[in-house]
Amino acid sequence: MCSMLNVSLIQSELIWGNVEENLSHFSQILKPLKGKTDLIILPEMFTSGFMMDSKKDIAPYKDDTLKWMADQSLKLGAVLLGSIIVCIEGHYYNRLYALDGEKVICSYDKRHLFRMGQEDQHFTAGEKREIFTIGKWRICPLICYDLRFPVWSRGVNEYDLLIYTANWPQARADVWNTLLKARAIENQVFVAGVNRVGEDGMNLKYSGNSAIYDAKGKPVGKCNDFKTEILTLELFLSDLKTFRSKFPVHLDADFFHVKM
Repeated sequence: MCSMLNVSLIQSELIWGNVEENLSHFSQILKPLKGKTDLIILPEMFTSGFMMDSKKDIAPYKDDTLKWMADQSLKLGAVLLGSIIVCIEGHYYNRLYALDGEKVICSYDKRHLFRMGQEDQHFTAGEKREIFTIGKWRICPLICYDLRFPVWSRGVNEYDLLIYTANWPQARADVWNTLLKARAIENQVFVAGVNRVGEDGMNLKYSGNSAIYDAKGKPVGKCNDFKTEILTLELFLSDLKTFRSKFPVHLDADFFHVKM
C-alpha cells in the first residue's frame, strides 16, 4: 500500500435545518472527486448546520444520511467522513461517522460540547476517542470545540493524521488557525481542519479557513476564505516518519490520564 494519502477538504455553505437539500447539494459538488481521492471530509453537522433546538427534527434522518454516505463512498471510491445529529436511546449526540462503502469504520461522539452555544444542554458528551485506518495511515477524527483541548487531542505516535470537522465562526478564525498549527506541532502529525462558510440561522458568519498543516506547522494547503471550495491534497507518510525519526519529540513526552 502506497504511503500517499489523497485528502479532500469540503468547505461549503450549509442549508439551515434542511437535510434533504444539504444531501442533494453535496451529491452534486462531490461528483468531480470520483476516483481522485482517498478521504473526503465534510463539515460538522453537514446535514443541518450547528443546530440545537431543532435536533428532534434532524435526528430521524440518521439512517437516510448513513445510506447516502455509503452510496457516495461507493460511487466516489473514497472514505466519507462527517458529523450529524443522532438520537440513541433518548440521548442526542453530535456524532461523527466515517464510512468505507457500506461499512462504518469509525463512530465518534463529540467529547467537548460548546457550552457558550448551549450544546451541553442539548447533547450528551462522548467518552471515547477513536482511531481508524486507511491503508498504513492511522487517523484520529475529532469535532470543532475539541480543538481547544490539547490533552484530549494528544497522540504520542498513536496516529498520523488528526482531523477536526467544524462549524467555527469567523469571529474566532484566528484561534482556529493558531490551534490547528499547535496541534500539528505538538503531536508531530498532519492536521486537517474542515470548516463551513456562509451564514447560519443564528446570523453567525463563517469564513472557512479549512486547511491541512504538516508536523512542523507549515500549511500543506488552504482553502480560500469565504468560498465554497473543494481542495484535494497529497500527504506522504514517509515524510512524516522521516521527520519523527530525525526529531523524536515523542520519546520525551509526558503522559496524562484523562478523567471521564
